[in-house]
Amino acid sequence: MISPSSQSDSTTTPTWTVVVSRGQSRNPAKRSLEQSIADAASVLEGADVLVVPHLYDLPKGGESLEKLSELEGNLIVVSWIFPRAAHWVLDRNGVRGQFVPVAIGDADDEDEESAEPAESDVDRVADLYPRPKRQIHCIDLKAEQSLERFTEAIRGLVLGEDDSQEMTSGDASSSGETSLPIVGGQIVQVDETTSRRWYPVIDFSRCTNCMECVDFCLFGVYGVDAAETILVEQPDNCRKGCPACSRVCPENAIIFPQHKAPAIAGAETGGSEGFKIDLSKLFGAPDGGDDAIATAARERDEQLLLAGRTAVGIDEQLQRRQQDLMAQPKDDLDRLIDSLDELDL
Repeated sequence: MISPSSQSDSTTTPTWTVVVSRGQSRNPAKRSLEQSIADAASVLEGADVLVVPHLYDLPKGGESLEKLSELEGNLIVVSWIFPRAAHWVLDRNGVRGQFVPVAIGDADDEDEESAEPAESDVDRVADLYPRPKRQIHCIDLKAEQSLERFTEAIRGLVLGEDDSQEMTSGDASSSGETSLPIVGGQIVQVDETTSRRWYPVIDFSRCTNCMECVDFCLFGVYGVDAAETILVEQPDNCRKGCPACSRVCPENAIIFPQHKAPAIAGAETGGSEGFKIDLSKLFGAPDGGDDAIATAARERDEQLLLAGRTAVGIDEQLQRRQQDLMAQPKDDLDRLIDSLDELDL
């Protein structure tokens, strides 16, 4: 059911839509934060608000994706998953544009998150098939607990940086008039029943269409489209809790938004596979000194056995990947890990 909470008095068509994605839990504090952000955004001139269930759980053909597909203009997406993950979840469902992460935090954090990826002469899928020029700004609700920080960021985008600095949600002159005209848009809330899902999301700005994920996954999750481009064809075939394919991706292009390790869940890592593999070691995923490839093989075998099938182990493809990884020069994080190992903490 779609229920408008308020109607716009403006005759102009909003150029922004603030999409608030609700969390999977019913935590009252989270629900209050989501509603407060929606209410604050709805009074901004030139903005509408759409409230939907958790982006990652939205079913194909449902009301939420239908409403999202109808949106025009720039989007501000506020969700409980990493910005990179939110963008590519939308992209896989046909809601496409240019990804703009919004840092909510200290200036140092903002500089790190907005850093440009290293240039490469490798063709990426997103370069071959450019997305529309509209901007999709993504905000991570896990990054901050202060409502004010979120609303400041949204006002800054919708009204422009100068305007956002002059206006706060409670600003009013002694005569009772606000310092800037507030012409609200409308809040549309989609009340749609969803269930928790688990499937890979491809970051096409990193993906080179190498097809290693197709060869590795034995559950029929991946396929190709008419242009022979990789896609997640059967997402619900994925084995819940298994991130193995993300570990074998050479470009760190496969995201599981609900995974506990930030590098696999879509945190910005600069696109460095070595960084991702070291993160898996830091967080204790590999056993007995296993590298990411051995860990991926073990995770896949566990799922095969649970499905009543035969374990495969490290096949020829994975052996080649292991050898390639071992031949790569060590980066700064690798050297840090070696130093920690030497300390024998």
